[in-house]
Amino acid sequence: MQVLVMYYSRSGNTKKLAEEIAKGVQQVENVKCVLKPASDITKDDFLNSDGIIAGSPVYFGTMAAELKEVFDKFVGIRKHMEDKIGAAFATSADPSGGKETTIFSIIQAMLIYGMIIVGDPLDATGHYGVACTGAPDKETARNAAELGKRVAFLVKKLKT
Repeated sequence: MQVLVMYYSRSGNTKKLAEEIAKGVQQVENVKCVLKPASDITKDDFLNSDGIIAGSPVYFGTMAAELKEVFDKFVGIRKHMEDKIGAAFATSADPSGGKETTIFSIIQAMLIYGMIIVGDPLDATGHYGVACTGAPDKETARNAAELGKRVAFLVKKLKT
């Protein structure tokens, strides 16, 4: 079982949040975590993953073109992505900077891929996905790990 944590990060903040999510995935026994920037994602990464957690900085209220390119590039394998677990995360430079709309843009792509979407667990924020302004603080890092753990747990539950 494998969970892919993919992200685009220009400033490094989204990468830091992705790393915190990966720590949560790694807490679940028998689930492998693959952490990669969008530029390194392959078709096999998609096909071999039972869950995908994707993240982006806010660019005009939506995901960065570099992350959307991944979804666009692999649209031909949609039928193989059905019923895999999906989740999203975002970072921004501004406190009101469109983090939720960016998360929704990622979720929309995952829904079109036929994926099962989950948000943060209730013991984190209980919302659409983890998000922060700037680099993740201690509380955001905890929430990020909880999201990663939730996706990995659900992958394991669905596969066994």
